[in-house]
Order: sequence, then structure tokens, then C-alpha cells
Amino acid sequence: MGLAFKPDIDDLRESPAKYITSRIISEARAQVFVVEPNIKIHKTFNLINYKVAYQKADIVVWLVRHREFISYQQTHGKEEYDFCGVHK
Repeated sequence: MGLAFKPDIDDLRESPAKYITSRIISEARAQVFVVEPNIKIHKTFNLINYKVAYQKADIVVWLVRHREFISYQQTHGKEEYDFCGVHK
């Protein structure tokens, strides 16, 4: 979840999250939902709403600490990897 260089912006230049997402997509053997709430359309990634992605996903990877993610009420029982402190 998240592609931006830092929280709450739409700048993807040199974003580690963008690189990580690309690698996950290229190596995954499953459907990958890509989320960036500060961008509506991206030329490489098919973006989806974060609430929809969270509900559909079996595994959630938090890459950027966007405000929307922090305030979202997560469902227990999901396998989650928080690399940015969303669940601080």
C-alpha cells in the first residue's frame, strides 16, 4: 500500500516503494493490488482504492505511511507487513 516517495504526497520520483511494488508484481504468482491514494491514474500500475484492495487482499504490505492508511480500521486476521509504521 502506497507508492509515493514520502507520506501524503503524489511524488513517485526515486520512490523505494515504487521499486518494491514493481519487484513484487514481477515475481508474484498471485494477483497484486496496487494502491496510491494521492494519484488517480498511473501509466505503469493499475491503481485500486485502498479500502477495496484491503478487503480483497490476503496479504497486505504497507510501504508508505499515508494518513488514510493510519486512520483506516483494519480487519484482524490479515497477514500484514508494515514497513513504514502504519500500525505504530
